Formats: sequence, C-alpha cells, structure tokens
Amino acid sequence: MASLTELPADLPPPPDDGACDHLPGTTMPSVVLPSTAGRDVDLGALPPGRVVIYCYPRTGRPDEPLPAGWDGIPGARGCTPQSCAFRDHHAELARLGTGVFGLSTQTTDYQREMAERLHLPFEVLSDAELRFARALRLPTFEVEGMTLIRRLTLIVRDGRIEHVFYPVFPPDRSAEETVRWLAAAPR
Repeated sequence: MASLTELPADLPPPPDDGACDHLPGTTMPSVVLPSTAGRDVDLGALPPGRVVIYCYPRTGRPDEPLPAGWDGIPGARGCTPQSCAFRDHHAELARLGTGVFGLSTQTTDYQREMAERLHLPFEVLSDAELRFARALRLPTFEVEGMTLIRRLTLIVRDGRIEHVFYPVFPPDRSAEETVRWLAAAPR
C-alpha cells in the first residue's frame, strides 16, 4: 500500500457541486458526539469564539488496505495528510483563538488509534450514526457499504457557521488555507 501520509500526484479534484452553499449563517445543531478524549461534545454548545471543524471521509490504517478504487474517487484520498496539517498548524490556530475538531463517520475507537498514531493535539469526533451530517445536510458519498462525509471545513463563530471551505483540495493544504482565512477575518 502507498504511504497514508503522501498524496499521489494524479488525484482527481472534487467538483464544486454547491452542496454546502446552504451552510453559511446556519446555527449549529445540538448534536452530541463522542470524542477521542473520552467525552461527549455538544456541537450546539461550543464555547464562544471560533472553532474549526474539518470533516473528512475516513483515515486509513497502515495495517489495512484502502477501499477499492479509493484514489480515483474525487476528494476521497488525503484524510491523514489533512489531519497532519491541522496538527502541524495547531499552534497557529490557537494563537488566532480558534479551537479545532476533526470529524468523520468512523467509530471513536478507530479514530482514537489514528489520533494517537499521528499525535493529534485536538479531539476527533465520531458521527458514526450520521446525526450531525443529516442535521446540516452535509454532502456524503457511498463506498463499500459505508456512508462517508465529503471533505469540508466549517468555521463556526459563536454557534453559527461563519465560513465553509468546500470542496477542499488538495487536502494537505486545508489547514494552511484555514489559517490564512482566519488571520484575515475580522475579529
């Protein structure tokens, strides 16, 4: 298997299908999700200020093959590089007064292994039952019997979605793009 931390040069970019156009200005729903820190997080009761929630389809594991054709699905590949980028830019985000959560439909146990292996300094939330995805009508896709959230980044300010990055490509630049936007945004 190819390295999970490196992106193939020929990844197909995801199209902008407008599936997130309805999100800016939306109040965050009161959906409680388990986190890799062993607690429940109510996304409708986030602390004041800004929080970044980067949603991704699924991370791979070094001991398991990726789903068949994964690299050919626009926007699928790159969850591990994206998570590593948010890890690497975490201090900058904190200086900007912004919290971070990762979010996927994988189970908390699966996510915990990834968070520990990649040394993530933030929590990852499990939307395994798709409650958050359905509440916000997030774009999803199906592969090998799994329903996965398309890659997107939400910037939430005081309980409302202030900005959405969608589609996100390339995924390893997502954190850098988010930091640039936050640094230029009004406080």
